[in-house]
Amino acid sequence: MIQDFQLRVSPRVAHYSEELTRQVAKKFNIQQSRIKSVRVVKRSIDARQRDIYVNVTLRVGIDEDDSGTKLVASITYKHVSGQKQAIVVGMGPGGLFAALRLIELGIKPVVLERGKNVLDRRFDIAKISRDGIVDPNSNFSFGEGGAGAYSDGKLYTRSKKRGSVNRILGIFYQHGASENILIDAHPHIGSDKLPGIIANMRKTILDNGGEVHFNTRVNNLIFDKKKVVGVTTVNGEEFRGPVILATGHSARDVYAMLNDNAISIEAKGIAVGVRLEHPQHIIDEIQYHNPNGRGEYLPAAEYNFVKQIDGRGVYSFCMCPGGVVVPAASDANQLVVNGMSPSNRGTYWSNSGMVVELHPEDLPEKFKSYGALKMMTYQEELEHRAFLEAGSSQVAGAQRMKDFVVGKDSRLLPPSSYAPGIQPSRLDKWLPSFIAERLRKGFAAFGHSARGFLTNDAIVIGVETRTSSPIRIPRDKQTLCHIEIEGLYPCGEGAGYAGGIVSSAIDGERCAECLASVL
Repeated sequence: MIQDFQLRVSPRVAHYSEELTRQVAKKFNIQQSRIKSVRVVKRSIDARQRDIYVNVTLRVGIDEDDSGTKLVASITYKHVSGQKQAIVVGMGPGGLFAALRLIELGIKPVVLERGKNVLDRRFDIAKISRDGIVDPNSNFSFGEGGAGAYSDGKLYTRSKKRGSVNRILGIFYQHGASENILIDAHPHIGSDKLPGIIANMRKTILDNGGEVHFNTRVNNLIFDKKKVVGVTTVNGEEFRGPVILATGHSARDVYAMLNDNAISIEAKGIAVGVRLEHPQHIIDEIQYHNPNGRGEYLPAAEYNFVKQIDGRGVYSFCMCPGGVVVPAASDANQLVVNGMSPSNRGTYWSNSGMVVELHPEDLPEKFKSYGALKMMTYQEELEHRAFLEAGSSQVAGAQRMKDFVVGKDSRLLPPSSYAPGIQPSRLDKWLPSFIAERLRKGFAAFGHSARGFLTNDAIVIGVETRTSSPIRIPRDKQTLCHIEIEGLYPCGEGAGYAGGIVSSAIDGERCAECLASVL
C-alpha cells in the first residue's frame, strides 16, 4: 500500500530520511518494519515564528517499495518532420515550451533565435564583466534560454489559473532538472544547472524533426493582407508559417518593428529601482530569528517585502539568496543590473531588486509623444543615465543603504558580488525623485518591520529596469491571436502576458495549442 502522510518537523529531522521514517511510524502508529520506502513529495519551510519547522508530505510504501516510481510521467514526443510548420520567434521559456508543445500536437516548429546557443552565450556574457563589451544579440537577455538561462532559474510562480505548473516542472525534470523542483514550495534550478537542461530541450526539438536557427534575428513580418504568413531576417532569409512571437521583454527592435507596421501595441506599466545587496548572513539572522544564522539544516533565507508608498507599490523583486549581482545591459551605452543564484545558493551575498511601480501616466510630459513606446523610451533613458553616471562603463554606481535613505555620500563601499565592479555614486540624487523618494520610504518601512534589514552593510546598485515588458501586444482572450492580425500569436513576458520562467512556459504552451487548433 502506498499512502501519503503530512508531518511538521524540525529542520534536522527533515534532513534525514531515517528520522522521517521513525517520525511517521510513531505518529501514525505504523510498525517500522512494515515501512519499505519513504519519499518526500512536498516540502516547505515555516519560518513565521521563532521556532522553525519544515512541513513535509511523505509518500510511504507500507509492505511495498515505492522508491523507484517517478513523481511525474514523462511526455512522449512525436516526429514531425514533413508536417505543417509554425514559426517560433525567440528561444526563451515561452518559445521553448511553445516548440515542445507544437511537437506534441503534430506540428513542426521552426525556432528562430537572434542569439547564440546557450553554451556559447557564456563567452559573450563574460566579456560584459571582463571588458565592458555588450553584444546586442548575445547577452543576459538574448540567446538560447532567454533572460532566465543565466539570471537565476527560479521556478516559483503565483500564476496557477492559466495552466499546469506541475506539467511545466515535470518537463524541466524530464530534461535533467533535479527532482527537488517537484518537491520544494519555491523550486529553483540555478544558473549553473539550467543551461544544460535548456540544451537537452533543444535536442528534443531537433530529434523530433523541429528546426532551430541561431544567430537569426527577425526584422519583419510577412503579410498577406491582414494575416501574418511568415517572417524575414536580417540575413535576408524568409520562413513561412503562422508566428508565435516570444521575443522576451528586452527586444526593443521588435516593438519598434510592430509600431512601424502599424500593428496595435500598448504602453504597459513597469517597475524601476535598484539592486539591493546584503551579506547573506544578515538575511539568515533576520528571517530565521537567530543571531547565529541558518545553521546546518536550513537553506539560505529569502525575503519578500511590499509596501504602498504615496500611491505606488514598492516591493522586492527576483530575490536571489546566496547569489550575485550581474550586468544585464542588452546594448551599448546602457547599464542595467539583475541578480542570479547558483543551484546551491552558496555565495556570501544575497540580492534583490527593490523597485517602484510605474504607470504610463507617471512619466514626465516629454515621453508622452512616444505613444505606445513611451515606457520603453523611459527605460532606455534611465539605463543610459546609469551608464553615464558610471563613467560610460559597466562599473556600476553604488551607495550604502542607510546613506541612500538619509541622503549621504558613501565614500567607502563594502565588497560586492558585481563582477565589473562598483564605485560610489549618489543614486538618491540622480534617480528620478519620485522613484528615489519612494525607495527611501520603502527601505525605512522594511527596516522597521525587519530589524537589521536597514543597514550600511548593504548597498544599492543602479539601475534595475528590466522587471517586465514595457509593452503589451493585445490579443484575443480565447484565440490568443493578435486582435487585428491573423496568424500572429504574441507570447510570454515580452508580449506582456507572463512574469518569469514558469508563467512564460505556460503561456508558450497555450499559444501553441491555440495555433494548432486552426492550422
